[in-house]
Amino acid sequence: MTLQSTIESLFAESIEGSRDPGSQWEEPFRELMAGLDEGSIRAAAPDAASPVGWKANSWVKKGILLGFRMGKIVEMSAGGLPFYDKHTFPLKKLSTNLSVRVVPGGSSIRRGCFIGQRVTCMPPMYINVGAYVDNETLVDSHALVGSCAQVGKRCHLSAAVQIGGVLEPVGALPVIIEDDVLVGGNCGVYEGTIVGKGSVLGAGVILTGSTPVYDLVRETVYRNENGQPLHIPPGAVVVPGSRAVSSRLGREWGLSLATPVIVKYRDDRTREAVKLEEWLR
Repeated sequence: MTLQSTIESLFAESIEGSRDPGSQWEEPFRELMAGLDEGSIRAAAPDAASPVGWKANSWVKKGILLGFRMGKIVEMSAGGLPFYDKHTFPLKKLSTNLSVRVVPGGSSIRRGCFIGQRVTCMPPMYINVGAYVDNETLVDSHALVGSCAQVGKRCHLSAAVQIGGVLEPVGALPVIIEDDVLVGGNCGVYEGTIVGKGSVLGAGVILTGSTPVYDLVRETVYRNENGQPLHIPPGAVVVPGSRAVSSRLGREWGLSLATPVIVKYRDDRTREAVKLEEWLR
């Protein structure tokens, strides 16, 4: 049996049977975690045949959930602070060979996620199990990369950015941040949103499954509809905006709703403004 079919079988067995795992769980789970750590296995992956260019690998999420079920709570205290978690998800072990920087100050990277070469992690930040953070990306202070989220090369996740994660439902696509994206401070990207290559999210932009995004350049509106996730086009520059509430009370009270707006597409001036300093790497 392949690793995928083994995990699928164990997951079905765990739903129907006891919560107490047997020894047959341990080797498939170890193999899955090793693959996630090295990036050969991914919770979501590029797929040219998919309408959105990505596909979720539900079996990978099932394997992670098996790890929670089989895990026993143990002490993981560090630095004089008490921590207790499932023994199956300790901190990720890193090597100086990758030139990954985890700056001192309270950051955590969980086992079972891929961290590419020359990634920089500013404190405090957190990367959860199943996530994929590709080469030369910067994860700034107070930023979160949620479980199974996929972040591309040379991205900048600014201070206090929240990249939402998803383990259940297992078939749901996680948040995708493609290569060369800048996510501004205090942005939130959730519910399987795909942010296209080279896009810029201005500070404070919130993208969810129910967020309409108004494109002033192409005169269209992007939504999560027909079973497809919200997809920000490559190179879009998105800023916070607002739209009037059209109901009677909305007009009477002068209310408006926050909504992201695409005001331009990336050009040479934008590229220069958002370029990451090579000196920091």
